[in-house]
Amino acid sequence: MDFTPTEEQSAALELAARIFSDLSTPERLTALGTDSDRELWKELCAAGLGGAVRETGLLGLVLLLEEQGRRTAQVPFAASGAYGLLAVASHGTADQRERLLPALEDGTEVATGAFPAQPGVRADAAGRLTGTVGWVPWLRDATYVLVAAADHGLWLVRAEDAEVEPVELTAPWSAGRLVLDGTPGERLGGAGAYDDVLATARTAFAGLQAGVCAGSLARAVEHTSTREQFGKPLAAKQAVLLRAADAYMDIEAIRVTAYEAAWRRDEGLDHRAASLTAAWWSSEAGRRVVHAGQHLHGGAGADLDHPVHRHFLWGRQLDAYLGGGAELLADLGELIAHGDDAIEEGERS
Repeated sequence: MDFTPTEEQSAALELAARIFSDLSTPERLTALGTDSDRELWKELCAAGLGGAVRETGLLGLVLLLEEQGRRTAQVPFAASGAYGLLAVASHGTADQRERLLPALEDGTEVATGAFPAQPGVRADAAGRLTGTVGWVPWLRDATYVLVAAADHGLWLVRAEDAEVEPVELTAPWSAGRLVLDGTPGERLGGAGAYDDVLATARTAFAGLQAGVCAGSLARAVEHTSTREQFGKPLAAKQAVLLRAADAYMDIEAIRVTAYEAAWRRDEGLDHRAASLTAAWWSSEAGRRVVHAGQHLHGGAGADLDHPVHRHFLWGRQLDAYLGGGAELLADLGELIAHGDDAIEEGERS
């Protein structure tokens, strides 16, 4: 197992870090409000980072999403990468790959996913879908939605063919309520595609959480190093040091489990258990870290306009997305104890 970035991954990571650092500033995020940063998205795709995901794999995407999370940049990178680029590249037909991937790579088309599988979403024999998904991240930015039906079939739906109602989340993810009423869909993949895409998405969003948490801790370290109490920096206090150290260890756990899950997928190995492990750490440890970030800021952490509060909102949103800690742990236990049949039965129930 070797998580050392390749030359291509390192180059993409360096470029992404520079673009996010230059453009996703606290001042710019404040001006955006809850809107997505379309100019930043264009810049990322013009730099070739969309296409780089196909070349660098899921581990490459996780590395890029860490940089996005550090800056809480409001772009649909995780959704379009996991539900669009990697899903189509892995499970699309030759025609689908040729038709869909170029536009997803250059950012003119954006994908998102209605995941996990929705009990009320069904497709008829003609591939027309009915049902409602309460909220889908970045739906208002998307041109395609990868819908997971009740039977775990995957269907690509054009967003303009469905009804989209705006939904506001804790994090500004341009979410929407997806209403399908005889909406035409295009089948993507066959048996096993749903499990792979769900595991891929869980890993990708765990990488995003690692960045969100790292950004939160970096802000806390800066604050406690410069803020003085009784003539000494707050960072000189043992309780502050211990709280920050615990947060650091939690971030490393999120990061390394996300790296392992991504590496396993890129190597063609079963990565479902590893993705559940990464998602569990993202949920449980992620929640602890963003709470610590606010706590270490003292009264400033309660300020809704302070940049650290944005990390808190993202962290709590990621904590629950694609399953909370208890649910993920139960699925992992079923998978370890009983294998494929048990986990599939548990998901259907």
